[in-house]
Amino acid sequence: MIRRSFLLSSLGAVSAAAQQPYVPKQSDRPEPATGDEAGFQPIFDGKTLNNWEGNPKYWRVEDGTLVGEVTPETLLKSNTFIIWRGGAPKDFELKADYRITSGGNSGINYRSVVVPDTVTPDNWFAMRGCQADIDGQNRYTGQNYEEKGRLFLAQRGQVTHVVGGRKPIILSTIGDANDLAAFITKDWNSYHLIVRGNTLVHMLNGRLMSVVIDDDAPNRTFEGLIGVQVHVGGPMKIEYRNFRLKNL
Repeated sequence: MIRRSFLLSSLGAVSAAAQQPYVPKQSDRPEPATGDEAGFQPIFDGKTLNNWEGNPKYWRVEDGTLVGEVTPETLLKSNTFIIWRGGAPKDFELKADYRITSGGNSGINYRSVVVPDTVTPDNWFAMRGCQADIDGQNRYTGQNYEEKGRLFLAQRGQVTHVVGGRKPIILSTIGDANDLAAFITKDWNSYHLIVRGNTLVHMLNGRLMSVVIDDDAPNRTFEGLIGVQVHVGGPMKIEYRNFRLKNL
């Protein structure tokens, strides 16, 4: 009994210590995270398209990845998406890995809506909204592009202020777009989006790529759908894995 009481007492002390609030010390400095912070939940199970809706001509699950593919027989006249139907997040963090062929074009849409497609009326998966852009040549990867809306909100390497009625204003530069592209690989890459209020942050492989401060009240949105894209053009393949979402 003495031994058991001592063990329980020790576990209680450890538990109490773990619940103590963090108190900064003068010697403390920011440090890299080890793994995901608490609160991230997977939104793609790697096995099925549960909670995802798109045209099966272009989307499938293969080897634990969400695959979008356009073949010579299925060329597109307009962009189409597969949409996560598990919610319409407001403030959130989203993490996902992707790999794309050299001629591919895709992106992760968020705070988006489904819209009619006048070019391809039977495309039920056209979207309008902000996009963390991706392309195989890395001309646009990392930028914030509003699909079917206000278009280029911030190019790679820019911090912008969107006020409406004029082009977005460059407030600052994070780095040269070509220099930042050097951190993007031809294999798997990891996107990290932080979307809170009117501030939209795109990070890729641990590097800040673009920031938008959106004060265009008539045209901005504060919630909406998440979806990923296959783009008009030649044959292409995009793969996604490890989708996880944290509501803020």
